[in-house]
Amino acid sequence: MGKDVSNLKEKYRAKLRKGSIGFIFQNFNLIEELNVFENVELPLIYMGVSSRERKRKVLEALDKVQITHRHRHFPMQLSGGQQQRVAVARAVVANPRLILADEPTGNLDSAHGEEVMQLLNQLNNAGSTIIMVTHSQRDDDYARRIIRLFDGKIIHENVSEGFDQKL
Repeated sequence: MGKDVSNLKEKYRAKLRKGSIGFIFQNFNLIEELNVFENVELPLIYMGVSSRERKRKVLEALDKVQITHRHRHFPMQLSGGQQQRVAVARAVVANPRLILADEPTGNLDSAHGEEVMQLLNQLNNAGSTIIMVTHSQRDDDYARRIIRLFDGKIIHENVSEGFDQKL
């Protein structure tokens, strides 16, 4: 967002993370003691969002990933793909400006994977920047910029036409 954050104190970095960055972890990082609704609601609680607004946003995020019907279930009661969809809902519930995604479709069947990628694409088109790590060639077709790494070194970089290099 045009600000140098490298010298910010931890308090301000934490505030920036919880308000502007969504994380999709490869291993979900859901809290086992919380149900689906509560896992998705957690970032909004940290942000101080009112309970009425939290409920609306959580149900909207769960609906986007088609897991609303499981909102009272706990992570251990869900398949890996369902847990991944909950993790995606949690990452997007606050409509973050930046989403860091580590294999966001890695545990999903092709249909649900496509839905997640379309959701991330919509968020990108609405102004969120998506940084995604993937081994999936299908998923990298959505990217405007692809950086291929091997042993930690850039071996290839491709920028699609029309890509705004300021992102």
